[in-house]
Amino acid sequence: MSTSGRHVVDYPARLARMAWNRRLETGLTLATAVARVALVPILGLGRADALLALGAFALVAWPTSRTWLVDRYRAERRARRWGKAFDAAGVDPAVQPRVVDEHPTPAGVVVDVALSPHLTATDLDTIRERLAVAFDATSVRVRPDATRAGRAQLVVATRDPLAGAAIPWPWIGLRRADLWSGLPLGIDEDDGLVVLDLAGHHVLLGGEPGAGKSNALSLVVGAAALDPTVELWCFDGKLVELAAWKRCCRRFVGPDLAEAVDVLRELRAEMESRFAEVLERGIRKFDETSGVGMIVVVIDELALYLQGKSKERDELADLLRDVVARGRAAGIVVVAATQKPAADVVPTSIRDLFGVRLALRCATRDASDTVLGVGWASRGYSASDVDPALRGVGYLLAEGVLPRRMRCFILDDDHLRHVARQAEIGRGTAR
Repeated sequence: MSTSGRHVVDYPARLARMAWNRRLETGLTLATAVARVALVPILGLGRADALLALGAFALVAWPTSRTWLVDRYRAERRARRWGKAFDAAGVDPAVQPRVVDEHPTPAGVVVDVALSPHLTATDLDTIRERLAVAFDATSVRVRPDATRAGRAQLVVATRDPLAGAAIPWPWIGLRRADLWSGLPLGIDEDDGLVVLDLAGHHVLLGGEPGAGKSNALSLVVGAAALDPTVELWCFDGKLVELAAWKRCCRRFVGPDLAEAVDVLRELRAEMESRFAEVLERGIRKFDETSGVGMIVVVIDELALYLQGKSKERDELADLLRDVVARGRAAGIVVVAATQKPAADVVPTSIRDLFGVRLALRCATRDASDTVLGVGWASRGYSASDVDPALRGVGYLLAEGVLPRRMRCFILDDDHLRHVARQAEIGRGTAR
């Protein structure tokens, strides 16, 4: 503590803490000393030392005790190492998290900690930068345990695992897919596979030009096209981004607003027809057990269809809102991409219905929040922090969890054409 500018050292407390942090060594030393004092008068110095040496050998030789000693030593050494880092970050020793375990990752290490009531996961999250400096790390993330408030994980990154060359999409050589099982979208900071579950989840993609939206959208469209039971309805505002999948689509619409309205009317009629079938079959919704494929509606450059004022645009917005609001039970999933889904571009009544958000590189923190939702940037999840050189890196927010920093797989033009050709063959539309 500090008093009148002078640093006062509490030596008894420091010594007690040192002894506690080295409980194994302290305990063994004290036990040896006590045993020696007790045995020397009885056996003599030489025999007492020999008996203690034999006991020490037996303790190390017996597998159970040896394993216990090694585990205790490693746990205490780990606690001392992280304790020094918490000290450097200014965390009071009385409330420091207790390190339970640690797991190495390709990016650094994940530390499991038990928290004090006086220092919660939220408190740790406010000192992430100080912890990163203390740990000599690139970054530190605090991952609360959803099942226990007293537990959390510190994700300590010593390098950016998402840097370097992008990884090709694993489904490039696939001939047929099952979209109900999800699709591989990329890898996260812990080198874990990111699987996008489309079933019952509308997806909103946002990011500045060159951030990788078109590539991310191609992964979704490609996966849907490879499943011949899926109906693809594509709305391509630029008429070029989705052109490779045209022969895989039931309906393909360009920037023609009137045609887009007509097709959305047709889609709503299809939705009503599916609802009638749901009612007739006595089920609540179409899922993987229903034997009915999904309808995947892909809208590239959503703003081109919604921005501006006209009766046609108002009708299009109403139709789209209805499909997004009610379509999930009918097996209809909407995947939309736009640069910035601000309220003046995409009405909040539509935007808020998208349960899954992918924010790729954004120009500002506000722009990132328009994709992920208000408040995430202030908690350290901002796509404006993404290195512009890392195309396809962003934050994926699925329903009910924290944003997950990830990098999308890459599907280059040659591979895209190959996947589209395989999809056409599977659907019987190849020429």
